[in-house]
Amino acid sequence: MLEIKNLDVKIKEEDKEILKDFSLTIPEGEIHVIMGPNGTGKSTLAKVLMGHYQYEITQGKILFNSENISELSVDQRAKRGLFLAMQDPIEIEGVTNSEFLRTALKEVSEENVSLYTLIKELEEGMADLGLKEEMLHRSINKGFSGGEKKKNEILQLKILKPKLILLDEIDSGLDVDSLKIVCENIQNYLKENPQTSLLIITHYPRILEYLKPDYVHIMSDGKIVKTGDLSLAQKIEKDGYHSINAIG
Repeated sequence: MLEIKNLDVKIKEEDKEILKDFSLTIPEGEIHVIMGPNGTGKSTLAKVLMGHYQYEITQGKILFNSENISELSVDQRAKRGLFLAMQDPIEIEGVTNSEFLRTALKEVSEENVSLYTLIKELEEGMADLGLKEEMLHRSINKGFSGGEKKKNEILQLKILKPKLILLDEIDSGLDVDSLKIVCENIQNYLKENPQTSLLIITHYPRILEYLKPDYVHIMSDGKIVKTGDLSLAQKIEKDGYHSINAIG
């Protein structure tokens, strides 16, 4: 589904290279994890995959379902099925959750959205996530707690039904109960949509105990330096990144 080939990426304004000869392949229906010390380019990778304007690809390409999407805009990538749950979801004053989701769904599906069907899905999704119905009528993330913001990202996922999900530290700021709820909702989505692929960026293996990744990749200095299974993440939690030979 996703193939990243020899990608070099820099920050436009700083002319600073972040990703260096980065390559990764994620087949349909697989769960992959990116871990690594701070400043190695993990969040940059997620933003580049979604087409963030601050970054420039200087070499390589991104293929999604065999199509080169390296030059596509954010909305074009979203319409093809990419979704990013952000590390720090922003607040948007004056745009309600319900308005946003109805508009986004219409743009992604390119069809008229049945208001009755959408409301039913929203009510079910919010109940699954333990969110209060009043949040639908509030400005996006305005006054939300950290946990509510992260659950709101998962609500968007459930409504927009992406093919490739990018989770950028979705577990940060979540207490034990909220993390369990978020993971259960992701698990249920993947069961209902088995062809969906998932890329998780995290520092902590706790979320991986729930989501059971196929592969764990360790990043250092802008590229993947080691790949393994869940036991690799568990080793890092116990002994730190310096226990990995490739990092030193």
